[in-house]
Amino acid sequence: MTLIECVPNFSEGRNKHTLGEIKKALTLNSKVHLLGSESGESVNRSVLTFVGEPEAVIKSAYEAISVASKLIDMQVHQGVHPRMGACDVCPLIPLDQNPQSMEICINASYKLAKMVGENLGIPVYLYGESASHQDRRELASLRRGGYEGLLSKMQDEKYAPDFGPSVFNARSGATVIGARAILVAYNISLNTTSLSIAEQIAKQLRLARNSNENELKAVKAMGWVIDDHDFKCAQISMNLMDYQTTGMYEVFQKVKREAKALGVDVTGSEVVGLVPLACLLDVGRKISRSYQGGSQDELVKKAIDFLGLNLHYPFEPEAKILDFALIKL
Repeated sequence: MTLIECVPNFSEGRNKHTLGEIKKALTLNSKVHLLGSESGESVNRSVLTFVGEPEAVIKSAYEAISVASKLIDMQVHQGVHPRMGACDVCPLIPLDQNPQSMEICINASYKLAKMVGENLGIPVYLYGESASHQDRRELASLRRGGYEGLLSKMQDEKYAPDFGPSVFNARSGATVIGARAILVAYNISLNTTSLSIAEQIAKQLRLARNSNENELKAVKAMGWVIDDHDFKCAQISMNLMDYQTTGMYEVFQKVKREAKALGVDVTGSEVVGLVPLACLLDVGRKISRSYQGGSQDELVKKAIDFLGLNLHYPFEPEAKILDFALIKL
């Protein structure tokens, strides 16, 4: 049995009814397993994580996108996270390093994109390993200009969608679908509400990525201010595109140094979605260089405490660590 992961991001983080209907559509298929669901009011965005066999994943993702297209109106959407559609992005992800698994995800992404484009009338762009052009591999380049810039972009043949109509869909925007490797969505919180400071730190991370600091080669970062979790704070929002190249330990230490230089402190961090066990074990080992023979659970606890992963809400390893969640299936 081949299982793949799917992590659709929907442009709704406030309306519980809408989110409930999207989840219901996704989980009607008993052959998929919902591993996580996270929403943010400031970003006005929800991230769902589920796994299943490829055909079941395609069907469930399609049903969820269909419901989202009916209930989410991008003409009135507001949020601090970059977005271009009701279902903004829908990645399909292999759960192992086997090249054949990536091919399975690529083929699944083609099927899903075709269904969404033809049946729902939503322009669909392929990205990642599924991209039809090299300049479409990066999500950020496709999403540049956001929903608000989509109408003018689509008037240029260069931005014709891979599937669906080549005309602007005012209600649903556009959706990006593709296969990619596992990444870690990771936010670090600061004891300030200054957007300028968060943006300066994010800029330093991007500069480091383009310099000789090899350990930061695989990080993408932006700064924003959130007003969730009963308090307001600035954050550095990151995607660790290859956690074996750029780990949570390295970016956490870099942000702490940059924050200190600007007179602020790091208060903790959070993972959006699920995180591979290897990421936290790597942190645990690096903060325990002289620690010999530590158990897996001890290393995970050390990592959680060091990174302050309980700052915004309880970090429950059984639910937030991908390997543990998969064991329970």
